[in-house]
Amino acid sequence: MGLTCDVGAGSLTFVWTLQRLDPERRRRRLQLLTELADAKSVRVRLAPRRARGDQLRDLIALRRRLAG
Repeated sequence: MGLTCDVGAGSLTFVWTLQRLDPERRRRRLQLLTELADAKSVRVRLAPRRARGDQLRDLIALRRRLAG
């Protein structure tokens, strides 16, 4: 289900109404949310490895600056 906002003419009040999603749209929405969750889990899992790589590159660059 989704929420829609209906604004009356000349009125500043919002009326929220529920809008039932058709089955195809609901299926696509669930598929998209699943793919986003999978992508987030991959990012979270790879973050420590990426951080270690960044730190190692910084240390190598520092060593080269000090040695050079």
